[in-house]
Amino acid sequence: MNLSFKRLQTDSLLVLSVFIVASCGLAYELIAGALASYVLGDSVLQFSTIIGTYLFAMGIGSHLSKYVPEDKVLQRFIEIEVLVGLIGGLSAIGLFLAFAWLPTFKTILYALVVCIGTLVGMEIPLVMRIFNSQKQAFHELVSRVLTFDYLGALAVSLLFPLVMAPMLGLARSAVLFGILNVLVAGWTAWHFYPKVALMDTEGLSVDEQQQQRANHSKIRSRLIVRILVAMVLLLTGLIFADRLVGLSEQKLFKAPVVFSTNSPYQRLIVTEKSGHLQLFLNGNLQFSTRDEYRYHEALVHPIMQKLSDSTRATKPKLEVLILGGGDGMAAREVLKYKAVDHITLVDLDPEMTQFFAESSRFKKLNNDSLNSSKVSVVNADAYKWLEANNEVYDAIIIDLPDPSHYSLAKLYSEPMYHMVKDHLTAEGLMVVQATSPYYAPKSFWSIDKTLQVSGFKTTPYHAYVPSFGEWGFIVGSPNTSFTPPAQYDLPMRFLTPSVSREMFTFPPDMQPVEVEPNTLDKQILVHYYVQDWSDE
Repeated sequence: MNLSFKRLQTDSLLVLSVFIVASCGLAYELIAGALASYVLGDSVLQFSTIIGTYLFAMGIGSHLSKYVPEDKVLQRFIEIEVLVGLIGGLSAIGLFLAFAWLPTFKTILYALVVCIGTLVGMEIPLVMRIFNSQKQAFHELVSRVLTFDYLGALAVSLLFPLVMAPMLGLARSAVLFGILNVLVAGWTAWHFYPKVALMDTEGLSVDEQQQQRANHSKIRSRLIVRILVAMVLLLTGLIFADRLVGLSEQKLFKAPVVFSTNSPYQRLIVTEKSGHLQLFLNGNLQFSTRDEYRYHEALVHPIMQKLSDSTRATKPKLEVLILGGGDGMAAREVLKYKAVDHITLVDLDPEMTQFFAESSRFKKLNNDSLNSSKVSVVNADAYKWLEANNEVYDAIIIDLPDPSHYSLAKLYSEPMYHMVKDHLTAEGLMVVQATSPYYAPKSFWSIDKTLQVSGFKTTPYHAYVPSFGEWGFIVGSPNTSFTPPAQYDLPMRFLTPSVSREMFTFPPDMQPVEVEPNTLDKQILVHYYVQDWSDE
């Protein structure tokens, strides 16, 4: 092949190729970052290191592109599209399986990121060299390529979190982007190679023309075979993606997965073993039906019994706010008090609240609390909802996932607790689940200190939940110190006056440690949390 292919006229398909190439390149980066944050936690750290490594690898790829000979540019571009489509498309499936079965997950993760980033880094320089066949002005060449490159990045940055990840999941999204890369390779080989073959024979003898056409035909045939093989592999991956991811989850959770779904915010998985169900959000256990009553009784009843005692004469009806608790279990416990007039439950994820409002087995478990006439379910970010509303409540129960990453730690920050205090009545009480004072002491006591600097008088306590071990809670009062109830009016499976007294006593190995409060700017709580559970 000689340099005559530079005389090809720019085709609209090539412009579309730039758009798709940019979309796929960013998609693989987002998928790797999201998957790493799902399985490793600390989303800021994972996305920062993934993006940094990916951009570095793209720089390597851009440098390597200059070594592609002019007469091989089109061929190499097609080969790279096939490779990046195949590797990037199957990357999420491979990473899920690696996390479940191999001890070297991080090594595999960053090796894949470097490999994909290097290939993606070669794409745009090669496309620009193909565009340069028109011999157009440099500023026009750069403008056209980068315009569609950035438009493609914008498109996928919107589609991925809003449509692809929640509707298709990470694995199938990656495969679909891989198919797009291979389609780019296919139409480039189909559309451009015949023109290259025709133009490269201009001015040659009859024998030379025949030889050149034969060479082009062989190259094109090999490329088409590779494209077809890659497409078959990706389509197979698309068909079996859910099953393969399910195998990895089955290995991780050590119990049959009976339900799984993706939302824009998390992956929800329910497992069942020996008749007991477990709920996992992004791989983290939220509760087991074997012992969830211990957790929810300990969370709800100390403050609700106290409020029921103190307001029985002065205020017969109680207004309650639950932040989180989309499973309806905390609401189930609150509804046991006749003094409760209304519960507002604010949970970010509509998939979560809908599932627990409609699933027959979980409706039975939460006593159909989410469908109670006394309960209003609001799907919103708790932080933003508190900012936008002025209602005050007698009790605020904060039942949120652990502060494993920054978007969650924001809900354990000083500004958050200031807003919670503003939404409490003068004699109201709040309680927050606060991780484990035994396994995560820095996290637990940081939450306690954050509440204190936010103006609360705090009373920490703990309960043993077999699925979690020792688990911690903190009562916050805006004015007077909280004293645990001496007795409980309601019959319960776990909580008794003697158990309650023990909950509010901390043994020597769970005493306070010196920590900083969690501010919105610094978010030290995430670092404490990662450190605590890494040391466990």
